[in-house]
Amino acid sequence: MKSIQTFLILSITAFFSVLIFSACSPTRTSTTLVMGTSADYPPYEFKDSTGGEERIIGFDVDIAQYLAESLNFELKIEDMNFDRLIPALENNEVDFVMAGMSPTPERQAKVEFTDLYYQASSIILMPRGANINFKEDAKDKRVGVQGGSIQADAAKKITGIELVEFDKIGEIIQEVKAKTLDAAIIESTVAERYASANPDLDFTQPFDTESSGSAIALPKGSAYTESFNQVLTEMKETGKIKELIQKWFS
Repeated sequence: MKSIQTFLILSITAFFSVLIFSACSPTRTSTTLVMGTSADYPPYEFKDSTGGEERIIGFDVDIAQYLAESLNFELKIEDMNFDRLIPALENNEVDFVMAGMSPTPERQAKVEFTDLYYQASSIILMPRGANINFKEDAKDKRVGVQGGSIQADAAKKITGIELVEFDKIGEIIQEVKAKTLDAAIIESTVAERYASANPDLDFTQPFDTESSGSAIALPKGSAYTESFNQVLTEMKETGKIKELIQKWFS
């Protein structure tokens, strides 16, 4: 009788332990891939309220959805500040990150990357008519960048400027419009999207960041890296990537 009572007590304890663990665990299952992103980076990822319901859409989201469907997963998106994305991977809060992210040596020391799926450049965004030449006239200028970005890393090498880091691209744009920033350094495709929607903004000269191109970031030793690369290769060979580039960047 005593052994039966002990068995019942252990069984009940184990049952409630599972319930507690399930309640405390993030909403992830073996059939779901969780993507981390910073949804302030059009046309890569941004929030859209068309139809009354807010959702995250964009170039990266379409690629992620294609990847998930090809590998028989559901896709869940977690939005956070850009500088939180690498720590989220290191802490296994997300399965992968897509945020127009370049595989710099500093990032590669912490996480691993797939092959590049898009090549881009950086550019200087400023109020229309400012005509700042950064090769000759950068000294004492107040310049905005997104914290943790390759643009921030490159701008730190410019002597004489006041560098201001922000969490969101939208915040930088508002500061440039208000002329509390002399200029901002962001990716060219993103700059063009904001400039076309804001006629008081302009972009002039390109900006060399040394590292460029976007890849998918994953935790070190991820089981998904090889299969992601296989699907990305298929998307390039079939023209799917080109189709999405035309959809979002044209």
